[in-house]
Amino acid sequence: MIKINNNVIKKIYKKIKEYDKIVIARHIGPDPDAIASQTALRDSIRLTFPNKEVSAVGLGVSKFKYYGILDKIENEKFEDCLLIVLDVPNLVRVDGIDGLKYKEILKIDHHPAEDIKGKVDWTEETSCSTCQMIAELILKSPLKLDTKIAGNLYLGIVSDSDRFLLSYTTPKTFKIVNELLEESKIDFTSLYNYLYDRSLDEVRFQGYLANNMIVTEHGLGYIIIPNEVIKEYNVDLATPSNLINSFNFIREVIVWTFITEDSKNNSYKVSIRSHGPVVNKTAAKYNGGGHKFASGARLTSEEEINNFINDLDTLCEEYKRASISNID
Repeated sequence: MIKINNNVIKKIYKKIKEYDKIVIARHIGPDPDAIASQTALRDSIRLTFPNKEVSAVGLGVSKFKYYGILDKIENEKFEDCLLIVLDVPNLVRVDGIDGLKYKEILKIDHHPAEDIKGKVDWTEETSCSTCQMIAELILKSPLKLDTKIAGNLYLGIVSDSDRFLLSYTTPKTFKIVNELLEESKIDFTSLYNYLYDRSLDEVRFQGYLANNMIVTEHGLGYIIIPNEVIKEYNVDLATPSNLINSFNFIREVIVWTFITEDSKNNSYKVSIRSHGPVVNKTAAKYNGGGHKFASGARLTSEEEINNFINDLDTLCEEYKRASISNID
């Protein structure tokens, strides 16, 4: 039996209907799920309610321009608005809302709940993506759908589930995707180029990652990527996190992490993936968070980097030791 969240969907739709001004935000350093869910919801509300002022905010990423152009707003114009936050559970990681005096906050997210909590909150950790949740919201409410919105949602679901390979993919995921395709009639196979088309620079950069990843005896794979390497390969800061799932099937690795220098913000952007050890608690210790087996963090010093790597390596060691004990 597939559970449909009719009650929370009715509350979200009612809240959207209530406000004339709406701002939609997501996490810093966005991935396709964050951008696609954000633009899809914005465009659906605009399509349904042409007289509402609806903006999607945050820094754009050139690689994701297919999903739609984000909005630059004057905070004063959106004072007392409804703020809808997608794909992020903590306020410190919400992009583009500095100085915004919103009246109410509403969250839709598939990560474990943290400090963002409004009167209406939809947190569903069993969902493979926020795009899955936005698709369900649109399909089960009077919000309108068009081909572009459906295409964005489909790509967000495919991306965050890693082509339905990850354990977060459930029968409900396939049910929603099936309904999305039936309702929109999108040519989904033609959309994959927007996810998987790569420049020669990016392919060569992936080779650099493979050649320079350090693997510890406990099964931690890690690489620290200086800003000079990002420039040398002519890629951007989002590229390492977009490539991390490509390292999913390395036999000797149970946790792997990419630590990318962000010179503009004087910090390091971190992506973490796992085949077993729970990594989101470690991520939370280092200004991050996320899923049990897929998380992100921010580091600010060489000492933090060393401590972070040591913590992950210890986590791998403990996981291996526990696995051996269970076998015995």
